[in-house]
Amino acid sequence: MPELPEVETVRRGLVELVQGYTIRSAQDFHARALKPTSLAPLHNLVGAKISAVNRRGKFLWFTLNRDEVLVAHLGMSGQFLVAHPDRPAAKHVRARFNLSRGLRSRELMFVDQRTFGWLSIEPLVNGIAAPATHIALDPFDPNFDKQAVITQIRSRKAAIKSIILNQEIMSGVGNIYADESLWRAKIHPETPSNQLSARKVTSLVDYAAEVMSEALALGGTSFDAMYINVNGESGFFDQSLAAYGQTGKPCPRCGRPIKRIAFGNRSSHFCPRCQTK
Repeated sequence: MPELPEVETVRRGLVELVQGYTIRSAQDFHARALKPTSLAPLHNLVGAKISAVNRRGKFLWFTLNRDEVLVAHLGMSGQFLVAHPDRPAAKHVRARFNLSRGLRSRELMFVDQRTFGWLSIEPLVNGIAAPATHIALDPFDPNFDKQAVITQIRSRKAAIKSIILNQEIMSGVGNIYADESLWRAKIHPETPSNQLSARKVTSLVDYAAEVMSEALALGGTSFDAMYINVNGESGFFDQSLAAYGQTGKPCPRCGRPIKRIAFGNRSSHFCPRCQTK
């Protein structure tokens, strides 16, 4: 699933390529492309101008010259792609927008192989798209209150990995960057959060910001064509992973083989020597 670095990479690409454009046509081609609770069908957006592209956690929304916004969640495999004549036609197109700005025109596609992503026309609530109002701030938000997040993490009894995956405590961290952050902080993923010192939790939050910043600089993490940016290019942070998906490979810090365990409905990767319970 795309996490904060991947979604932010997409947002930045959309700002560069479609901000300031007007929607001339909008169509959806799959029953699950449009969220059932959407205020209106996509064709109601015709004539709207895209004034900004915003993000909260893993939610994206296009701010328009209207009271409503177009919200997108990429789900497992959602992508926004700008059509290019030198590239093959995109597969699994779930929605298409024809855009124009003066004499220039662009075709923006919402592509989603697994169809867990969605689009929706939604109201704004205090400047935030309605579906994202329950999502906490991420470490890159200027209003992020690190001390309050640390206090909240230390008040929970659940395993630390499940806590940092909770988007209502600190947003943006998914399975990949949780494993990488815990590895850097030398914390076992099953450690109860309330057993960690304030100093240890502080280091974890700082490492989460650090690892996501590094991933963002490399365009995110791509293991296959499930994640590419708006130009159809892959990210390269997968080449820098120390723990996630590295089962059996030597820990870059101590050389002990990375171990994989089941963690809820996911897997968790860690070094049994560096990250003891």
